[in-house]
Amino acid sequence: MEPEVREYVEACSVCARNKTSSTSRMGLLQPLPIPSRPWSDISMDFVTGLPVSQGNTTVLTVVDRFSKMARFIALPKLPSAKKTAEVMMNNVFKIHGFPKDIVSDRGPQFVSRFWRAFCRLIGAKASLTSGYHPEANGQTERLNQQLETSLRCLVAQDPSTWSKYLVWAEYAHNSLPTSATSFPPFQCVFGYLPPVFADNEPEVSVPSALAMIRRCRRIWAAARQVLIRQRDRVKKAADRKRRPAPAYRQGQKVWLSAKNLNLKVPSRKLAPRFVGPFPITKTIGPVAVRLRLPRSLRAHPTF
Repeated sequence: MEPEVREYVEACSVCARNKTSSTSRMGLLQPLPIPSRPWSDISMDFVTGLPVSQGNTTVLTVVDRFSKMARFIALPKLPSAKKTAEVMMNNVFKIHGFPKDIVSDRGPQFVSRFWRAFCRLIGAKASLTSGYHPEANGQTERLNQQLETSLRCLVAQDPSTWSKYLVWAEYAHNSLPTSATSFPPFQCVFGYLPPVFADNEPEVSVPSALAMIRRCRRIWAAARQVLIRQRDRVKKAADRKRRPAPAYRQGQKVWLSAKNLNLKVPSRKLAPRFVGPFPITKTIGPVAVRLRLPRSLRAHPTF
């Protein structure tokens, strides 16, 4: 009789909707692929809510996923999709060329038809993070935290001067070794460190273009091996606290966690922990699916 009781309880919709899950996080870590050269794969995000400084209140952070080189671009406000494309053309693409992949969150600039068309025309893939999954763009999120910490230290006396120090925050980040590659981003991209004083100039002189190319390729190969080892180490550590995701299939119905959903309920504390079940319309990857959601949820259907 025990199997029948267990089966009945597991199929109880009231329990499925209201019981808090205490199991390990579902789905093993799926790291982003390691690029093979600098500025072929980038990620971007905005820092908002800053005080007005020389007419600017926002910073666009652009990070190269290979070298970890960053560009900090001050903006008057959150830009539109068209303005974002113009800023990227004038500050990033004209220097480093067009990328193959651009990782971003699902901000209105990046989900617009203009941005998708722009990426398609320059030959780049617009990779958007899943709903309520900011760690997919964790590299840029972490760099935003570092930038805010640097600015807090530099402008403690007068916060309205932060835009004047943005160039030094970028220079410092790109000149210091990163934990990801053990190389400074500037050296990883160009093959040498920027000279700080005149006495350092002979150290960065290059006798020929061929020598510079060989040095760059040697650094790129070493950096990529470090990135691969670090990715495997991070995945192994993360998967200890996770469990493999079920083999989802199209048409299957699943319960959706209400943790990040804006449910219109009288008491959030007593609200259901799961809603649904909703049918799967498409399997995006090993741990991501697209659901058919009612319009009332007002959430992106990919989880």
